[in-house]
Amino acid sequence: MPAITESHVTDSIAEALQFVACYHPPDFIAALSRAHAAEESPAAREAIAQILVNSRMCALGQRPICQDTGVANVFVDIGVQARLDWHRPLQDIVDDAVRRAYRLDSNPLRASVVRDPFDSRQNTGDNTPAMIQTQMVAGDRVEITVSAKGGGSENKTRFAVLAPSASVADWVVEQMRGMGAGWCPPGLLGLGIGGSVDKAMAMAKEALNDPIDLDALRARGPQSAAERLRLEICDRVNALGLGAQGLGGLTSVLDVKIRHFPTHAASLPVALIPNCAATRHVCFTLDGTGPARFTPPDLALWPQITLETAAAQARRIDLDALDQSTLDSLQPGERLLLSGTLYTGRDAAHRRMVDHLDRGEALPVDLRGRALYYVGPVDPVGAEVIGPAGPTTATRMDRFTDRILRDTGLKVMIGKAERGPEALRAIAEHGAVYMVAVGGAAYLVAQAIREATQVAWPDLGMEAIYRFRVEDMPVLLAVDTQGRSIHEIGPKAWRR
Repeated sequence: MPAITESHVTDSIAEALQFVACYHPPDFIAALSRAHAAEESPAAREAIAQILVNSRMCALGQRPICQDTGVANVFVDIGVQARLDWHRPLQDIVDDAVRRAYRLDSNPLRASVVRDPFDSRQNTGDNTPAMIQTQMVAGDRVEITVSAKGGGSENKTRFAVLAPSASVADWVVEQMRGMGAGWCPPGLLGLGIGGSVDKAMAMAKEALNDPIDLDALRARGPQSAAERLRLEICDRVNALGLGAQGLGGLTSVLDVKIRHFPTHAASLPVALIPNCAATRHVCFTLDGTGPARFTPPDLALWPQITLETAAAQARRIDLDALDQSTLDSLQPGERLLLSGTLYTGRDAAHRRMVDHLDRGEALPVDLRGRALYYVGPVDPVGAEVIGPAGPTTATRMDRFTDRILRDTGLKVMIGKAERGPEALRAIAEHGAVYMVAVGGAAYLVAQAIREATQVAWPDLGMEAIYRFRVEDMPVLLAVDTQGRSIHEIGPKAWRR
């Protein structure tokens, strides 16, 4: 039996990370296509359409589906009879693969991992280290699943130890009711039930890599308690009316995946991890004959969708000539096409801006009457102006919103997901607006960016401030100058 070498592992994982960055799994494309065909909410249907068009564009162009190319999650099942020619720890072997994949000149992926979780939070620059789960199994091969997990969905992880008699479905529905859209629906829910705290979390994460088969399950009928629970949770969560991107609609969840394990008689540990519209994973087997090879999905899997109809109905906004009367006239849910100048800034930039304001120092950019886009883009390649540049979750900026609006004169913010009460009050008080771009359509959004210049704080890496010139960038008005939010209006209208 030939040996499975370090290079087999490194070459395979590096290729897998590049592969999943650009290609949705075929089962996800099929499930999302069915959701698009069935969706009745115009806003949600348009959001799904953009995700599908973006997905096909990325497959053709071999560019990342989302600007957040994810933390590398690697699941390694080692056969107890496998012949391994490894001389270093598995972490070192896998990290070599991550480093190679994320620094590939022809398709660089955004590095999102910071070196420590405390004050400095300095980016490692190559997305290492990977998050690895390993177990010994029967057989003489090594099974590896590689997934890229974005921060927006990871941040919405929930865990509880329920009473043994409690309803798991009730708990999940209650969590989803307050979760909002930061996890970028429509996507999947992974549940780990039983075991211990750490076991439940590991099962929930791994369950997200299982095939989507909810329609087949519904057609044949459930045959176990776990299958009945999957159907109940899916139906009840979709009945909440959250919809794609939280805009209100029929489909928030495409499937619910469950793994379970024996547990203590006094406990019922439950972990819930959502996966976003940029669901990305692939599984392969190493048997010593060489590294794995991956076949792109057939382009015929994607439905034929055009976005011209929605664009024709959109209102054009000149970002270089904003006035209060224009802002006051915008309505929640209104489709917009933005042209002109906007600046970028997300978590680290907001924190630094507030530090400057606290010290009475001028900011490096003048935001008065301007628009600020919450984004950390991918580096460009070839003739690109910028790489995929989709929105990040806006709620993380809520704590800074009042100060920034009050002291800079900023008027427009662009991100994804809802704003919290604190931000809604600030938006209404200062006569500003909040717009959303579609999360999971980063390459599509980037096509509207005609110029991109880094103008401040390059030490922040992908969180540096850029100046973009955009042309017909598609967004939706999410919060108007009175503080009314589509993320409240939409789901309420579609709740069942």
